[in-house]
Amino acid sequence: LPGFINHNRVEYAPVNVSRLETLFADGDVVDAESLVAKGVLKHNYIPVKVLGDGELTKKLNVKVNAFSEGAKAKIEALGGTCEVI
Repeated sequence: LPGFINHNRVEYAPVNVSRLETLFADGDVVDAESLVAKGVLKHNYIPVKVLGDGELTKKLNVKVNAFSEGAKAKIEALGGTCEVI
């Protein structure tokens, strides 16, 4: 196809907060290694973006590459932390 191709575009692996809710316990640290261990990702070098779809009832400390505004608000509302790595 003719047109512009952005070679600097970053493809994120999307993970919804509803998925974090089902896989992690209250107070857990969520990062690329823990997502690989739980079977969400195949490799820990893929950039991860947490999206705000679903409900969250647990305090989680999330360390990933990007957050949507909704996901960040839901995580921080429960006393969790959002750290961009």
